[in-house]
Amino acid sequence: MKKKFIIPKNAKKVFQGVIYEVYQWKQKMFDGSFGTFERIKRSDTVTVIATVGNKIFIQNQMQPFKGSFVSLPGGRMDPGEKPLQAAKREFLEETGYVSKDISLWKTINQNSGIHFNEYVYIFRDCQKIQDQKLDAGEKIKCRLVSFEEFLKLSNSDDFRHRSIEVELLRMRLNSKLKAEFKKKLFY
Repeated sequence: MKKKFIIPKNAKKVFQGVIYEVYQWKQKMFDGSFGTFERIKRSDTVTVIATVGNKIFIQNQMQPFKGSFVSLPGGRMDPGEKPLQAAKREFLEETGYVSKDISLWKTINQNSGIHFNEYVYIFRDCQKIQDQKLDAGEKIKCRLVSFEEFLKLSNSDDFRHRSIEVELLRMRLNSKLKAEFKKKLFY
């Protein structure tokens, strides 16, 4: 099991932004000297892999700073919000759809210089109940793609989810993983 790199208890918050917090701490080096280390913390996120019939939701999205990209529904969790609650909220806002058949596929601990968890859910057999209710900084067009098209997102330079991109590539290279994941999505 990978060791999670967390922010040490002796770290001091040196910056509080709207999205990010920056922490610094003194760390003893191998030669006995000390260096200053830092880590950025942000809200956890949710991502939804959703199905309608035998198709999978993807989004062509545009945001003011990020430009255009391909994504899955999801976003940052609000303060005090549980992962499943956030996934349902983000999915409904971005697509207008809901699901009664939901499972957590995986939790990914982002182990870069930015500390947060990504909760990836599978929403099966989704039904439309309303129009999209997008944030002011979002333009989202949803579309449905086949399972094979979904796996090919691992080749897309503009696919936003690098952590999932690796999983999609692994599935393309390993027929057993591919069959197991397809079964999770569609039974």
